[in-house]
Amino acid sequence: MRARPTPAGIDSALLAPSTDLNDLVDELASLGAIDEQQEDVRTSMLEFARAHPDALHRSCAEGHFTGSAVVVQQRTGRVVLLLHTKLRKWLQPGGHTDGEANLAVTALREATEETGIAGLRILPEPIDLDIHEVRPPSEPPHLHHDIRYLVLAPEESMPVGNHESQSVRWFAPGDVSELGVDESVTRLVRRGLAVATQLPEAGLG
Repeated sequence: MRARPTPAGIDSALLAPSTDLNDLVDELASLGAIDEQQEDVRTSMLEFARAHPDALHRSCAEGHFTGSAVVVQQRTGRVVLLLHTKLRKWLQPGGHTDGEANLAVTALREATEETGIAGLRILPEPIDLDIHEVRPPSEPPHLHHDIRYLVLAPEESMPVGNHESQSVRWFAPGDVSELGVDESVTRLVRRGLAVATQLPEAGLG
């Protein structure tokens, strides 16, 4: 992917809200060089978006776009994971766009709401793409087309969580695999830390 800019605050022009699905299509199409696995996912996402005008909404029963974040603590390199109440899995913060076409806005909102951490900063270019099936209670199985971002948290911050999780806490990167997480979560953590180490603001270099 392209060279990363400095993490942006919520008032950044790159975090301007949008309801135009074409903005998301353009963002996906313009991503820089990515590996073969990610290229296949991007192609599938573009095809899905072009075939489903309501792809930003939960009303799209076959699937819809979501935004999530790997939250990395400055200086320590620890990451936040939460034990999702409905899905009963350790996951990164994230959720539905509900019509928002700028998935960085969604990812930052969800990370803030689900961790309770103030002062989060997001890198507004995606670092990972993933399509996976979810099976929430009382809902038919469907696909989440998840666009993922790096979020930096202040060094002294402590996550508090909300009703969507049974537990939320910091983990050292080496401990994540012991939680039985999906491969996509370990990949996201790995990618997020690799990007964070390139950012002076993260203090991991």
